[in-house]
Formats: sequence, structure tokens, C-alpha cells
Amino acid sequence: MTWNRHSWTPLLVCAVTLLGCPSPTPGTPDASTPDASIPDASTGQPDASTGSEWDGGYVPLEETGNPWTDTGALSSCTFTTADYGGPCNDFSVFDLSACDKDSLANAGTDGQYMLTTRSVDEPPYFYTAGLVLRSDGGTQYLNAEPITQEERDGNARFYASRRTFPDGGWFGTMLATCEAPQAPAFTGCSTFCRNGKLLVMETFKAERLKWRAGESESSGLELVSESHVDTGYPSDIYVTKGHAYVVSTVHQQDKEGGLTVFDVSNKAAPVKVKTIQLPGDNYWNGVWAKGDALYVASTTKGVNVFDISNPADPKLIRNLPSGGSAVNVHTVFVEGNRLYATATAGVLIFDVTNPLEPVELNRYAPYPGQAHDMFAVGHQLYVNYGIRGYMVVDASNPDDLRTLGKFTYPGQYSHHNAVGTFAGRTIAFEGGEGSGEHLRVLDITDPANIVKIGSFQLRPEISIHNMLLVGKKLYVAWYQEGVRVLDVSNPTRPTQVAHYNTWREVDEDPGVYFGGAIGIRVPGDGFIYVADTWRGLLILREK
Repeated sequence: MTWNRHSWTPLLVCAVTLLGCPSPTPGTPDASTPDASIPDASTGQPDASTGSEWDGGYVPLEETGNPWTDTGALSSCTFTTADYGGPCNDFSVFDLSACDKDSLANAGTDGQYMLTTRSVDEPPYFYTAGLVLRSDGGTQYLNAEPITQEERDGNARFYASRRTFPDGGWFGTMLATCEAPQAPAFTGCSTFCRNGKLLVMETFKAERLKWRAGESESSGLELVSESHVDTGYPSDIYVTKGHAYVVSTVHQQDKEGGLTVFDVSNKAAPVKVKTIQLPGDNYWNGVWAKGDALYVASTTKGVNVFDISNPADPKLIRNLPSGGSAVNVHTVFVEGNRLYATATAGVLIFDVTNPLEPVELNRYAPYPGQAHDMFAVGHQLYVNYGIRGYMVVDASNPDDLRTLGKFTYPGQYSHHNAVGTFAGRTIAFEGGEGSGEHLRVLDITDPANIVKIGSFQLRPEISIHNMLLVGKKLYVAWYQEGVRVLDVSNPTRPTQVAHYNTWREVDEDPGVYFGGAIGIRVPGDGFIYVADTWRGLLILREK
């Protein structure tokens, strides 16, 4: 999950930029095509294995950014003002005179909708938002906030929500429906406002959120157990010592985050044994363990270090970094005797030879601003640096951290990755976060010359999230797409072999864009552990 990044954070769709492509690697090229097309897995076709090993050959693919084709405004509505900073207090900002409002007679009025929005700016920005409508009188949401105002003008509908801040300021969203050429899907216009002043104007298209066409709840995976998490918004999980440790972030400013501990010795009936919440420290987004130490990423305290020598009763013993001001830490990762923590100060590196007494070695911070996540093999560090891209770093000498190469693309938000060796080549599986983001497969054998060799796409409205590479399978927590298992024995053609749809219409989901399956672990005990933002701890098993 991103650093407090809301669903309206813009993702710039730039002009097409083609990355330079080196010569193909040695070996016989497979059937990959030399263009940037993405294998589309959204057709609901049966899962299938690739059925053959990869010989190391590929045809380089061009990278053109996320797969949005800009065809102009997404709806016929416009605005009564063209000035940012102007008044934004009521629905009079919308002009629906060009709309086919009669078509709205069959527009959806129930369910959760994923909104793809396009700003009126040139070049445009694409945004994402959520809308939850209920005709039964239940709470409705716009941008994860309760709808506080609703009006009708014939078949056209208007909705507004508002978030108020402690200083008395507020942030508001307003939306107007325009037409429904493919009902129940509909289009319209929306705005974002701050303290009554216009910040963003955009057109949108809204699609009803359901399981992908042709899919059942599951294929190749079965649910073993489901355990509710009381604290906040579950965001990550780690499994060790017969216990699952689920961390949570604050949920909609009214439900504090924390740590929930489950005894999972009986996978069919986990037992909640401990809940930990600390005053003023309520946004815990990442968790990892080594020996008797549990490391929890905190936005206010840095890394919280717990002693789990008694795994059912973690004891907080210190915060990292020590001896100075706390930093905002988002994710943690352990490789060997190194603990890595991403922060607003870059990537913090600690020696954890003594796991309960980490010693800070250095910080990798080639750019101002936040790193998001990382993966490491030996002393080779792979950093997802958000809008800066994907970095390969030589961390063998912590006093001399060297960037060996990077991979960037238009509109990027590099979020998570996994790395393995296939046919003697070092292959990275990289995922962004946000609208249109998906899986990219990169040959990083030569970090100074990174080559895209494959990709895998589900619905562009739904973002990919965390992933784990186990052997030749990639396990992915894919937000509202649930859990996806990909056969990557031929990394140029990732192929889905199993899935479990964790998202359900019956859950009380306020339409948070970054919601659903979010954290995933495969510890080697024959089970898959998933942190889901609404359902809590899910334990799955492959059939």
C-alpha cells in the first residue's frame, strides 16, 4: 500500500516513450512478440500451465507505460467554470446540457463501482476512485467517505462526500452522472475541492465491480479458514513460530491500526491470542521477523522491534533508528543479517546479526522523498522507488552503496518486486501501484541494461499489489482481484494457474480503491496466508 496516498492521487499518462532495446539474449527466441502488447488475462479463459521450460531466449519488449489509450473526455458533461481555485460548494459547477440523461434511466443504483477518471488538463491525468451506491437505505460512499448530499435532476444523480480535518479544513468530492450508453455502467463529471476551492475537474466512466467475466470464486485454491481482524485496515502479514502476525493501518481516521497475533497451529481454526495497539502510533504497514525479533513498520516510530521469544505475547523493546528522531517507515524486509526499511529518508539498512539489537549501517537515498518497498538477494538490493522507478543497488559495502541500474516508465509508481534466476539469467517481477498498473517481467542480469521481456495484465481498473516468488510460481495479492498464482517457468509468458476471489459484494466495503487482498506469505508449510483489508486473515491451500 502506498504512503497515505489517496485514490485520487494522479497518475500522469505521458506521450508514448520507447525505451532502447538491446539485442536479444543468447538462445532461441520464444513466441514473444516484439511489441509492447500485454497478455490480457481478463477474458475468463481456463487456467493453464505453460507446460515447458524456458531456454533463456526472448525478444525485448518496448515499454510505453500503463495501458490507457487516451480517446479524449470520458463523458459529454462539462463545467460551468474553467478556473482552478474558484468556488466549489455545490452542484452548480456541473453542466449537463450536452448529456443524454434519458439513457440514465437504466444506470446502476446499487453496488460498488470503480471510477476511471480523466482530468480536463492537457496532457490529462488519469485518476481512480470508488463509489458505493445502495437503494436499501444503507450507507453510501464516494471516495471512501460517506455520501452526505444526494440530489436528482430527472434521471441525473448528484453525490457529494466530505472529509473534515482537525484544523477545521475539509476536502470534498462531488459527482454528477451524465449518461449510460452501456447501462448499468455510466459516465459523468466529478470534482475535488479543498475548503470550498476547486482543485480538480474530470470526466469519468464507472464500471460495476464484480468478479471477472467467466470466473467462479476459485480455481486451484480452496479456503481453509477466515479470521476477522479487529484493528484498523489489515495491510501485511508474516508467519513464523506457528503464529501469524497481521499489521493494520488506521481505517478512515476512526479505527486505530495495530498488531493482531494468531496461533495458526490448527490452520482450519486459528486462535486470536493477542492484539497490540499503541497510543499515537496507529499506522503499521509492514512486518517481518528474524529469530526472536519481529520488525513492524510504523509511520510515526520508524521500526518497532518486538521480542517474540514467547510468540503469543510480543513485547516492544525498542524503536529504530535509535538515538534520534523517528522516521516514517513504510515497509521492512530481512535478508541474511540485514534488515532493510523503506522510509521518507530512503532505505535504512541495519545489521541484525543480533536480531533484537539492530545496528544502523547506512541509508540508500539517491533521491529526496520516499522509497516504497524492496527485495534483496545476498547483498544485491532491489528498490521500488515509487515515482523514481525500479533500482538495482550493490549493497555489499554498506559504506559505499552504488546504484547499478534502474528501470522507469511513463506514469510509474514502482511498488513491489520479486527476483529469481531462470535459465542462468536474473529475472525481476516488478509491479506498480495504481490505475493501469500490472506485472512487468525484467531481465536484470546486466543492471545497467535492464530489458523488459514479459508482462501480465488483469483489469486495468484494479491495481496489482504484493508478490512472492516460490520456485517457478509467483503468488500475487491483487487487491479486488484477490489472490493470483502464476506459472512463471517461462518468465516471458506468465500464465495464471490458480486464483481465489477474496472480494465479495456482501462485505461492508466503502469503496476504497486500494482494498482487498493486500499482503501474502507462502512460508513453505503447504498453505498460503493472506491479509485482506476487509476479511482479515485468510488461509488458503492449493488443490
